[in-house]
Amino acid sequence: MELSFLDFWLNEATGIVADYFKFASIAFVLFYVLLKKPMWFRKVQKKMPALTDYARDIMYSIISVTIFATMALLVFYYAKDYTNSYEHISDYGWPYYILSWFLMFAIHDTYFYWMHRAMHHPVLFKHIHLVHHKSTNPSPWTAYAFHPLEGVLEALIIPILAFTIPTHAYAISYFFLFQIIYNVYGHLGFELYPKNFHKNWLGKYVNTSVAHNLHHDKFHGNFGLYFLIWDRILGTIRKDYDETYERTTSSASEDLSHVAVTQ
Repeated sequence: MELSFLDFWLNEATGIVADYFKFASIAFVLFYVLLKKPMWFRKVQKKMPALTDYARDIMYSIISVTIFATMALLVFYYAKDYTNSYEHISDYGWPYYILSWFLMFAIHDTYFYWMHRAMHHPVLFKHIHLVHHKSTNPSPWTAYAFHPLEGVLEALIIPILAFTIPTHAYAISYFFLFQIIYNVYGHLGFELYPKNFHKNWLGKYVNTSVAHNLHHDKFHGNFGLYFLIWDRILGTIRKDYDETYERTTSSASEDLSHVAVTQ
C-alpha cells in the first residue's frame, strides 16, 4: 500500500530526527560525560560549550532535519518518477553501485565546499550562516544547527544527487545516514583520527574534527565537508591546521615533556 504524503513525510522526519539524536546523543554521552577526562588531551579547544549553546543548537537542528525530510518528500514522493533512483542493483550492476558511493561523496563535497564559501560572503554570513557559527566551540549538537534558509541550501544536495546520477534507493539512504555520523564527528570537538594522520597520503585530504573546529573558531578557511581536496587545491586550508592537529593528538605525557624542554 502506497503511503500518503503525510505518512511519507512523518516517516522521513521521524527517521532523520531519530538518527540524528541517536548518534549525537551517543557522541555527547561518550565524549562530554564518560570519556571527558581521559580524552581531554584530544579536545581541540580546552573548554566546554555553554548550556545555552546546546539548547540553541538542538532547537535549530530540529528545524533543519524537518527541512531535510520535506526535501526528501518533494523529491522521492512527488517527483520520484523523474529521478534517477532505482531499486534493483541488477539494473546497473555491483561495480556501478560501488562507484555511485564515490560519485555521491565527490558531488556532495564539491557542492558543499562552494555553497559553504558563498555563505561566508558578508551579506549571506550575517543573515544566514551566522546561526551555525554562533557555536564557536562546536559540539555534536551543532552538526545541523542551521538557519532555515541554510537548511534549505544544505538539503538541496538531495535533488542534486537524485536528478544527476543513478542512485540505488538503499545507497542514498545509507549515504545520508553516513552524512549524519560524519557531521557529528566533524563537530565533535575531539579528534578521533590517529596522530600524524593529517600527513599521510590519505589523511592529508580527509576533513577532520580539528580542521572543522578551526573553521568554527576562526571563521575562515577549511571549508570542506568530507575532504580537504578543494581547500588544498584552492589554498583555503588554514595555515595553523597542521600545528593544531599535532598539538591535539599529542598525548598528555608528550605535552608535559614539551613544556619541560621549552622551560
